[in-house]
Amino acid sequence: MDRMIFINLPVTDLERSIGFYAAMGAVQDHQFSNQVAAKMRFSEAIHVMLLTHEFFSTFTSRAIADAQATAQTLLCLSAESRADVDALVAAAAPAGGSLDPCPVQDRDFMYGRSVADPDGHIWEVMWMDTAAMPADLANAEPVTA
Repeated sequence: MDRMIFINLPVTDLERSIGFYAAMGAVQDHQFSNQVAAKMRFSEAIHVMLLTHEFFSTFTSRAIADAQATAQTLLCLSAESRADVDALVAAAAPAGGSLDPCPVQDRDFMYGRSVADPDGHIWEVMWMDTAAMPADLANAEPVTA
């Protein structure tokens, strides 16, 4: 069985967040959704759990970061093409997304943009043609600590 990832995000307005993630292409799984949580599925392996702040707080004693002011993580979704990157990012704007909070990445073999959800969580959308990747990058030594 392939591993799945469940990304748990604290949100201030659950319905607004459901609309945002639906605009980005995720489908709500109503079996795992209620008044305090919503499961949004991007694929069989990628699931985003939207949790109200109150519910999120039941899983950790740590303070919830203000994603509008701080960055704890950058999340990234793959895209099929450059046009798909632009389409996904553009679809997020009317749903409350803030476009391009990070610099656009535009290289011959890679193209990426970003969008912040209504709570400030940053999602990168990236297309990459690994066959066109420069040899010096493809053969680079891994970074070690």
